[in-house]
Amino acid sequence: MTDYRPARRRALLTALGLSASLLLGGCASTGGAALSATTVAPYRQTLALQGSIGINYLRDGKRESLTGTFQWQQTPAATDVTLVSPTGQTVAVLHVTPAQASLQQSGQPLRTAADLDSLTTQTLGWSLPVAGLRDWLQGYATDAQGQRFSASPARNTVVTRDGWKVEYMTWQDEQATVPQPKRIELTRLGAGEVEELAIRIAIRPAVEE
Repeated sequence: MTDYRPARRRALLTALGLSASLLLGGCASTGGAALSATTVAPYRQTLALQGSIGINYLRDGKRESLTGTFQWQQTPAATDVTLVSPTGQTVAVLHVTPAQASLQQSGQPLRTAADLDSLTTQTLGWSLPVAGLRDWLQGYATDAQGQRFSASPARNTVVTRDGWKVEYMTWQDEQATVPQPKRIELTRLGAGEVEELAIRIAIRPAVEE
């Protein structure tokens, strides 16, 4: 039976646009000012936002990268993610519930699996951590000890229970009474079929529901 997975991966990489570097590298200088210890806003089960994403990974000794934009919609029951190429083409739509995950790629049949980790690993070779991102995009996480983590500009890094390092690089407004994440960097070793995986996300201001 012919394995079409490499072709699907190449098609998605091409559509999103191969890049020699990760998106929006670096972080803003604080100029030596004291960082706020105020934590992020209370968690929201319903959320809509959008932004830019850059992914860099090492597989079989070769580094590959891609960039694009995303649209994010979450409710208590489901998460929907749309990935868009730099030219504005919708290249993948993800729908995730506790019972099932689906992936619709441009020009490909709908694919489903019991969970998104399995689905993206089968299709792309690396895992897109949508379940974790429901927390991370809002400044929350479950740390390696199983404790709830709430980010602030002064406390901006956590290693999660499932092995991701989450770093909050910059904030929507450094002077805001309640900070909101702007740029997030995610890194993990041994994610799916790759040896290293790094994801950088730049969030536009969230849309209130």
